[in-house]
Amino acid sequence: MEDRMEQEIDLSVLWRGIQRRLGWIVAVSVVLALAVYLWSRSQPTVYEASSSIIASNTQGQDGILGSALVKAPPLPDGAVSQAIQSTLVIGPLVQALQRESLFSIAERARLVASLQKELREQKLKTIGLTSRLDPNGNGIYTVTAQSRTAQGAERLANLATTALLNWDSGRALLNIEKAKAGFRAQLFQVERQIAAAAQTSVERQTLITRRATTQDNLAQVTILETSATGVLSLLSAAVQPLAPLSPKPFRNAVLAGLLVLLMGVGLVALQTILDRTIRSEDDLLVLNVATLGVIPRLRKRDIVFSGIVRAARQAGLYEAVGFLRVNLLTAFQNQSHPVLMISSTAPGEGKSSLTATLADGFASSGQRVLIVDADLRRGTQAEVWQKFSQESQWQQLSGVGGVRTSQEAFGEPANVQVLRTEENVDVLPAGPSVQDSLGLLNKADIGAALTLWRQKYDIILIDSAPLLALADGLVVGAHTDGVLMVTEFGKTSAQAVKGAIRRADRAGLKILGFVINKAERQREDSYGYEYSPRKISETV
Repeated sequence: MEDRMEQEIDLSVLWRGIQRRLGWIVAVSVVLALAVYLWSRSQPTVYEASSSIIASNTQGQDGILGSALVKAPPLPDGAVSQAIQSTLVIGPLVQALQRESLFSIAERARLVASLQKELREQKLKTIGLTSRLDPNGNGIYTVTAQSRTAQGAERLANLATTALLNWDSGRALLNIEKAKAGFRAQLFQVERQIAAAAQTSVERQTLITRRATTQDNLAQVTILETSATGVLSLLSAAVQPLAPLSPKPFRNAVLAGLLVLLMGVGLVALQTILDRTIRSEDDLLVLNVATLGVIPRLRKRDIVFSGIVRAARQAGLYEAVGFLRVNLLTAFQNQSHPVLMISSTAPGEGKSSLTATLADGFASSGQRVLIVDADLRRGTQAEVWQKFSQESQWQQLSGVGGVRTSQEAFGEPANVQVLRTEENVDVLPAGPSVQDSLGLLNKADIGAALTLWRQKYDIILIDSAPLLALADGLVVGAHTDGVLMVTEFGKTSAQAVKGAIRRADRAGLKILGFVINKAERQREDSYGYEYSPRKISETV
């Protein structure tokens, strides 16, 4: 039962991967089919005609005197196929072509050159031969020929058939020539004997009689030259074809389109099986985890010139961030002043940007938010908010004066100052990079610090180090009310998500759900979000 469910899940993942790229696959198939159609139409027209030859491979005599027929000996297996691609057939065919006035000069030269080249390569294309024979060699041979015109194809097929039949008949004539040579030799010998002086009248008369008989035999053999026949005979001559053999633009275009479509689907299916990155809520559902939001990708130039927070506002992400905020508030409905840790599987997935954008969303609804940058090795919250507000001021969080970085504040939570970046949003920066961040966090009383600070805010957002990169997040997350995991669209692998979940479970962290960050627009629409109609081209 479990194997069956796993198979269904795999098939559903495979289908989603194909479905995501099906538009591109179809578009490429159509473009290539159109290209093949136009290319096929530009190719020269080729017609093909065929004639049929019957093979009667019965045993004949090498020579028959006093008979009206001399037949060639039987053809061994494969003899006709070898003959048609030899000089015995191609040579006479080329000579016949050169005398043929039906073809244009250019077409005649092309056919002659093609036949001579194919003869050298032993790969006939201009003419061809197929057979349907019984075990005794009796049956039908079909001779095909190709030309640029229907009339030319017909004529070439008939010329090739004639050349093949002449070769076969020539085998019978060869036996007759041998018989003639034998009779001539006998006649020469008799003439010499008659010319000799020492002969009796009886002997001379005998020689004269033999000479007459030999001359008669030679005359009969000479007459039989006109009745010599081969094993092959014409069954049906070629006729002009009605339609060209090629090109066939429509057929070629359909076949090319289907081939590209099948190859594209196959490649995408293989890529989906090998890739298995997170691209939709269904990809996370397979892993039995919830998706709390899908955040669209921002343009890189907007982030560079305006900063994350302002770029998010300009791009109109209120619905996406609002969807995430509502889901989080639902998860914390029985928790006052919750502390939420935001982490990811690996660096670069956008957890710090999402933390700032989410804080801005909470603040816009009138809730006071504290951002604690707990990524002590690569803290970026100060940089994220710097481009949003150049007039940030330090505010007292607890006590009088005190420290201004999270690495110090965890050790001295009673006297801390925070940076007021906008109304309702305070930030506690990470400070200079610390190599032994895990040792510092293990020594700090994180739980006491959060208990003291949470009373002054509606929600605290902790920007933590990635779970698979460092163990810092496991230490910090143990003192929070929940963890929000960030995955990057098309980059974070399902294997990485599984690894992060296993680490969180072993450490006792409560994962509320996942966010798919930097999603493409076509995926955003599937969640019902409405965004600005501006075209997203450059992304980060």
